Amino acid sequence: MDTVTADQDVERQLETVERLVRAADGRDAELANVVDALGAGEVAALAVEELVFRCAPPGNPVPVDVQLDLVHGVRRLVYTLSVRAGEAVTATPEGSGTACARLEFELTQLLRLLYGPADGRTTGTHRTELLVHRREVLAAYAYVKDQGGLGAVLAATSRATATVLGALAAGRPPLDELAVRYGADKWGPWHWFAPHYERHLQHLRDRPVRVLEIGIGGYRDPNAGGESLRMWKRYFHRGVITGVDVFEKHGLRGPRLRVLRGDQGDPEFLASLAAYGPFDVIVDDGSHVSAHVRAGFAELFRHLRPGGCYVIEDLWTSYCPGFGGDADPAAGTTSLALLKSLIDSIHYEERTDAGATGGYPDAELVGLHVYHNVAFLEKGVNAEGGIPSWIPRSIDALVTDPTDRAGRR
Repeated sequence: MDTVTADQDVERQLETVERLVRAADGRDAELANVVDALGAGEVAALAVEELVFRCAPPGNPVPVDVQLDLVHGVRRLVYTLSVRAGEAVTATPEGSGTACARLEFELTQLLRLLYGPADGRTTGTHRTELLVHRREVLAAYAYVKDQGGLGAVLAATSRATATVLGALAAGRPPLDELAVRYGADKWGPWHWFAPHYERHLQHLRDRPVRVLEIGIGGYRDPNAGGESLRMWKRYFHRGVITGVDVFEKHGLRGPRLRVLRGDQGDPEFLASLAAYGPFDVIVDDGSHVSAHVRAGFAELFRHLRPGGCYVIEDLWTSYCPGFGGDADPAAGTTSLALLKSLIDSIHYEERTDAGATGGYPDAELVGLHVYHNVAFLEKGVNAEGGIPSWIPRSIDALVTDPTDRAGRR
């Protein structure tokens, strides 16, 4: 089995985040106790890293530093957020004498905004202080005199603070926007999957889900790829995301994100993924080889939670011999052949052939939705009872024997 698991530090961090996610949905005292147990400094560092990750690309033309104060009991943890157009927001664990604004949060309140269910609040979550009047700030921004002076600094400060606070807004960016932001291929130019994902996954968005995606991208570069993983991390703001690739991807690990190396064609490796579940969402965007797709579903669907969704992308490879496909639509060994057979699985209670066992996955598959190049499979209890055996199995019996049917009722 070719597999490299996430290291102990990553696993400990993921356990910490999942504990914070659960506590962020509870009482204030319970959340504060969890912060005390984990350490306010470690929790604050995780929260700030999560915050800057969620920030949209800044648009302020004048670079601005925003001071972030996190208060927990008698402790005050201070960070400086650097907000510059064309660059990702970064954080430094220290104050700045030239910060143009200060945002102050109770640490537990910030955790609720980051990891708790969306409550629709838009005000009353933090304190704000404008600092552009300070001598140090005025001196630092003297160079913008010809660009609008103090007015330009104020405008840039407004946009910079909006970038930071926008990461905490109750409104969630739609998946197509996130796909474009992080460079994921779920939305153009080849695939247009985002609306389908929204339709089938939006009810899970505010839950502490576990997501597994097979296929990270970037091929042999350990730091490349991961666009979809970052998209899912932002979309499921309370979730833990696990990515799998045949190449080592240690450079992509981070809060709420683990990466594993393994071969989708290895049954032993597929079985080992159960240790990181059960999963709410599984996305097969891996090799797209039909044999791998079929093997992946056979093993992993059992590790999906009831109510979860199993997604298979790039169904076009079913017609490509180079991916183990077949140009003949009637071929029985392709990814699409699997999906066609699952239609019969959903209706196992109405069937009388030897294959209608009601076993795995028949009794657990409740829905199958196929769109262009992508399929969504819903898991649940498929046991509605079927059409009773005393219902006539021919149109003639239905039409010619009404008395007998009434008596059977």
